[in-house]
Amino acid sequence: MRYVSTRGEAPVLNFEQAMLSGLARDGGLYLPETVPVMEDIAALEGLPYEEVAYRVIRPYTGDCFTEDELRGAIARAYARINHAARAPLKQLAPGHHLLELFHGPTLAFKDFAMQLIAQLFEIALKRSGQRITIVGATSGDTGSAAIEAFKGIDNVDVFIMFPHGRVSEVQRRQMTTPDAANVHALAVAGHFDDCQARLKDLFNDHDFRDEVGLAGVNSINWARVVAQIVYYFTAAVSLGAPHRELDFTVPTGNFGDILAGSFARAMGLPIRRLIVATNQNDILHRALSSGEYRVGTVEPSISPSMDIQVSSNFERALYLAYGKDAGAIRQIMEELKAGGFTISQGALQALREFYVSGRVSEDETLAMIRTIREETGEILCPHSAIGAAVARQNIEPGVPMVTLATAHPAKFPDAVERAVGVRPDLPPHMADLFDLPETVTRVENDVEALKSLILERRTN
Repeated sequence: MRYVSTRGEAPVLNFEQAMLSGLARDGGLYLPETVPVMEDIAALEGLPYEEVAYRVIRPYTGDCFTEDELRGAIARAYARINHAARAPLKQLAPGHHLLELFHGPTLAFKDFAMQLIAQLFEIALKRSGQRITIVGATSGDTGSAAIEAFKGIDNVDVFIMFPHGRVSEVQRRQMTTPDAANVHALAVAGHFDDCQARLKDLFNDHDFRDEVGLAGVNSINWARVVAQIVYYFTAAVSLGAPHRELDFTVPTGNFGDILAGSFARAMGLPIRRLIVATNQNDILHRALSSGEYRVGTVEPSISPSMDIQVSSNFERALYLAYGKDAGAIRQIMEELKAGGFTISQGALQALREFYVSGRVSEDETLAMIRTIREETGEILCPHSAIGAAVARQNIEPGVPMVTLATAHPAKFPDAVERAVGVRPDLPPHMADLFDLPETVTRVENDVEALKSLILERRTN
């Protein structure tokens, strides 16, 4: 399996090389040259999550990992998901199902990918003797999942940037309380898009990148997307695939989780529509509705993981919609630097073939949390509530709808309390989170300051 950059000017790599690289050297994102097709989807019914993961992921890794290595990595990763089904389905209403992705160690869907790639990184680094420096940017959940997955792993230093004052207190403490020497939480002055921009600046400084062995675990890393394909298969097969179509609604900001659904579809899963659910930072909804991708101002919200205006993984979707025309992608990414671009009519039509979108306000989000609790007894986090609200607008008779529940409500207790007057409890393994000391470094929104800090703190 070979991997190519969306911008067409970076070396073609294998899976392990693409995973360890993160962002391509031309600034693009890696994608597989071809998509493997699952021959017997029906045979996945009733299999353990780990077995489905192996069958879905194996074609993408090529000969980079032996069968024993990959199976072992999957087993160790998902042993930390605290539910026998790993990603259980729960019915909210006739035809509407919730896919719970928050039973991992940091209570968010990011654990499904991060736990696995930490295991794969460790295998690859032990084999090569290489030391790397992981730098990530987070709007809340990616950072805590990365720190939890990589803390204490040999040959890895981890630096996670998060926007100061713009994540929930639980999200912040998950990043600032681990005491492993190889992890560092950096509170950056600005918003998530600033953190993401500085991350790309670091990757695009090739001398610095090579000096520290820079690697990325944001959803720019293709291995993150691969791991997220799996739960589309387990959910769909549970609801009758491949013999019936179904729709998925995905609360998303950076487009990685919903992009995984598009690859599940390309592999043969009968997904009819993928529905983008956004909060007021609705650049994806505006782009799919109008064809205009114009960066606005990030508005802080009760769903901070979606407070994004520059959606990195949308570049991968655009590359496919433009017929893998890397030149066109280079052009529109240049236009993005000036504030935005217009999606060509052909590419927009290709996107609209199965991407649908919806936007939910703060008041509508709170109302949906209340409604779901009244109707079912379930309490949703604000991101999952946005998904449920948009799903309800798009449910059609006879077609099962699956909404991805991306985080545990206890990660956002203030928003939940506003909605239903109850502060959800953290699970037992996190009960002491508010008693632990925090270690965090404030840093300016400046790439040179970040470089200096990383050079000073990393293990040589």
